[in-house]
Amino acid sequence: MKVGLILPLLSGDPAEVVAFARKAEALGYDGLFAFDHLFPRGGRSDRASLEAFATLSAVAAVTDEIDVGTLVTRASLRAPGMLAKMVASVDDISGGRTILGIGTGDWTDEPEHGAYGLPFPGKLERREHLIETVRALRSVFRGEAWPGGDRVPALAGPLLPRPATPGGPRIWVGGRADEVVRIAAREADAWNGWGLSVSAFRGKVRVLREAAAAAGRVAEATWAGIAVAGEDEEEARAMLDARREKRVTDADAWAGSAPSMVAWLDGLEAEGASWAVLVAAGPGDRIELIAEQVLPCLRSRP
Repeated sequence: MKVGLILPLLSGDPAEVVAFARKAEALGYDGLFAFDHLFPRGGRSDRASLEAFATLSAVAAVTDEIDVGTLVTRASLRAPGMLAKMVASVDDISGGRTILGIGTGDWTDEPEHGAYGLPFPGKLERREHLIETVRALRSVFRGEAWPGGDRVPALAGPLLPRPATPGGPRIWVGGRADEVVRIAAREADAWNGWGLSVSAFRGKVRVLREAAAAAGRVAEATWAGIAVAGEDEEEARAMLDARREKRVTDADAWAGSAPSMVAWLDGLEAEGASWAVLVAAGPGDRIELIAEQVLPCLRSRP
């Protein structure tokens, strides 16, 4: 299993993000991912959040081997042709290390669209638009024109320079709804499920595999979410209590000691997860703690 981290875009500080990226690569993590929010999800529009693709370009430029990607970008935020250009540029800067995580977003994202004058279609339209966006991206990444569909207009291209990755970067589709999991199975290289318990993840992987098999395809399963890792269980509980006092919602967070994190990640891997992408909550030294006590255990397996 590969382990990635979510970049601290809510810091609003590019220097902090770049330093975080360099440290994560030095510690041996496999990936760095940017969420795609114009301001904190569910928060006020006057709070800072760095733009995903501009930030990934900087991260790609200061790292050498670690994967970089979005988790996830909303298909409705950018015109597909512009999105293709941005993703290809990050892939070129990174030398082919880019992963495009993409999804539809949900009702909690509507305030961001309103604040920036962007339309926010209904759920069905967003899903149809997501499917066509992925297909359009695949076409232009391959050097072909996209003929146009009901939701995404024709893209004549060509997309130059082409992405460093032949055929374009890997595409993950993120979402919890079974229908979005099936979209990932039919259209993407992988599906990502945010904040799911091991048992819930198991059920979604079953949906993914059935839909992929029906389409004659194989799609990976990946997990992402908040992880509250303590030196021991007592510290983990104290960290959760501190977050609740600050009114931070942790309904979907995993919490426990670093040793218990190994068992939890083993459980996810046993259910088919090829990646776990973590928001390493708590003190600033959590990524060191996980790198020292968790990653070696995962990598020592045959």
